[in-house]
Amino acid sequence: MPAYSFEALQADGKTRRGTLEADTARAARAMLRAQSLTPLDVQPLGEGGAAASSKSSLSSVTLWGGRAMNSAQLAVWTRQLAALVTAGLPLERALGALAEECEIERQRNLIAALRAEVNAGATLARAMSQHPREFSEVYTAVIAAGEQGGHLGQVLESLADDLEERQALRGKLVGAALYPAIVSCAALAIVILLMTFVVPQIATVFAGSKRALPTLTVIVMACSDFVRHWGLWLLAGGAAAFALLRLALRGAAFRQSFDAATLHLPLIGRLARGYNAARFASTLAMLAAAGVPILRALQASGETLGNTAMRADVQDALLMVREGAPLASAMAQKKRFPGLLAMFARLGEQTGQLPQMLTRAAAQINADVQRRAMRLATVLEPLLIIGMGFLVMLIVLAVMLPIMQLSQLVK
Repeated sequence: MPAYSFEALQADGKTRRGTLEADTARAARAMLRAQSLTPLDVQPLGEGGAAASSKSSLSSVTLWGGRAMNSAQLAVWTRQLAALVTAGLPLERALGALAEECEIERQRNLIAALRAEVNAGATLARAMSQHPREFSEVYTAVIAAGEQGGHLGQVLESLADDLEERQALRGKLVGAALYPAIVSCAALAIVILLMTFVVPQIATVFAGSKRALPTLTVIVMACSDFVRHWGLWLLAGGAAAFALLRLALRGAAFRQSFDAATLHLPLIGRLARGYNAARFASTLAMLAAAGVPILRALQASGETLGNTAMRADVQDALLMVREGAPLASAMAQKKRFPGLLAMFARLGEQTGQLPQMLTRAAAQINADVQRRAMRLATVLEPLLIIGMGFLVMLIVLAVMLPIMQLSQLVK
């Protein structure tokens, strides 16, 4: 039965929006009137309806490029759907239950659209493929494999686990970088404030003095003058350079070279390699466990990588596997990926347990990334505090040294 989104007036004059199922739009309006509602707008949800109506919430999501569910919400929704399907509830009823419980209108419209397409005879994967902004190619490929193999609930559980693990890893990395970033911004703001307001006022006090100022004071005053006269130009130049870099990164060749260069940075490069390798291994393991052919799984897993240089390595490995090379041998030749990944892939191919071995590899690489990130944050925190204190101390000394000289002259 098709689903419709509606906008209607209640008896108290307030507007009510939602979704309902009816055979036709006319029947949907009749159902609204039976509920003492005055229908203002009734639009079909689904493949055709969302594209036809510019007023529907789902259509506006597609038009403006937003998403009805972010990564965290998608993980929760996947876990809920997995629980309902595993409990034996039919897919159509599970989607209906989730739509009724959803409090966010855009998400409710999306789920109702999926339910309408499933009711019309489409598979869940096909229904999700109509909403590529919400469900990635990897997500729909895993769903399709689960439906074909008859274990959709298990596949949904695996998807939810994978999404939650990615959220946890991203959260830990952001948390590790958050404190150093706050300290750096605070230190920069304090130094700029001292240089632009405090030091110039102190300089005017000693302007009439005929005595030579200490070297440190002269240096700090010169830096203050430079910041006050050229600070805005430096800020504008930095913004322009950043904009030019963003523009240049749109080129495929430059982006790949830039991403390859970032992988060679002393600390960040190793974290970037580990993060991308863990994401690749976990996605490949999930697709292989769902029964997706290895070539298609490699293609889809490579597309999830944010680093284009490592993505190109995956494409090269894909060509080698297509020509008959083992996955472990192909990955071993790509030095940007940790050797641990090729070792576990070789064990998986030898024992016939490739998904399990790749999952273990992803877990170990994840743990290593988290350990390195926390260690880096632990070292950076005291260094930033010491650096901030040292800069402030230099500025205070530059101000105090002339005052001490004057006090000695007075004595």
